[in-house]
Amino acid sequence: MGRRRKGRDISGWLVVDKAAGMSSAAVVNKLRWVLDARKAGHAGTLDPDATGVLAVAFGEATKTIPYVTDALKAYEFTVRLGEATNTDDAEGEVVGTSALRPTDAEIRAALQGFVGQIEQVPPQFSAVKVDGQRAYKLARDGEEMDLAARPLWVEELVMTGRPDADLVTLEVTCGKGGYVRSLARDIGRELGCLGHVRQLRRIWSGPFRAEDGVVVDETTGIEDRARLEAAMLPLEIGLADLPQVRCPPESVARLRNGNPALVLAQGVDYGAECWASHQGRAVAIGRYLGGELHPARVILDSGTGA
Repeated sequence: MGRRRKGRDISGWLVVDKAAGMSSAAVVNKLRWVLDARKAGHAGTLDPDATGVLAVAFGEATKTIPYVTDALKAYEFTVRLGEATNTDDAEGEVVGTSALRPTDAEIRAALQGFVGQIEQVPPQFSAVKVDGQRAYKLARDGEEMDLAARPLWVEELVMTGRPDADLVTLEVTCGKGGYVRSLARDIGRELGCLGHVRQLRRIWSGPFRAEDGVVVDETTGIEDRARLEAAMLPLEIGLADLPQVRCPPESVARLRNGNPALVLAQGVDYGAECWASHQGRAVAIGRYLGGELHPARVILDSGTGA
């Protein structure tokens, strides 16, 4: 029998307005230590130099991570025109330059080609696996890889500013799996002037907004536990994009044991993925079939435990 992980059984979401300089994994590890949480994870990696929404789930809320990851998200970013780098951001080495500078009208016209279902090649310095190894590790060793293109849904891409001839600020709303660094690189290529990301900020992700985020940095410590616990959000927020059904008291135990049970639903299609609640608390996530929920994930306790 495996050893039980130490820590408190707390469940819920914490929205972090991530500062530049910390990796997403470092933020999660810091919060797990400060809150003495048994289990934690995040819904979508941000590059260390990127800022903005990093949604961190604790305990039973980690079962809802896929539903936040799948949701639309929005980024503000600045593209440096005229320079390509090997990392597609400002941290990399400049590998190409151009004196060409497109007009605002040319930029807006080019952006239309990046809306809808597009194909995107990940950056060479990315976490994509190549023959079992991370691409960024191979790239650091000087290897150049032929990475496969991946589909990305782009809901909206607009120009929001032009500070000077070398810089353009953009805002994109997109689905999961996208790389803003690749988007900046490809826009620069389409314009014929090259480009890379200079600044990147995730302003919202699913139900979470940067302005609601707490500050977590290298100085965050045990003395911040009460502040962070007060900012904890219910597990159920991570299920905002799924239809909700309600279960009577006699169905709660059956669902939490992984068995189909009677639920009360209005306007939910047969076969739809949804979540069941009792007295406002999540009980299970599954498929609605003929008046019953067939659970795929059970929620044992949706309380914060704080």
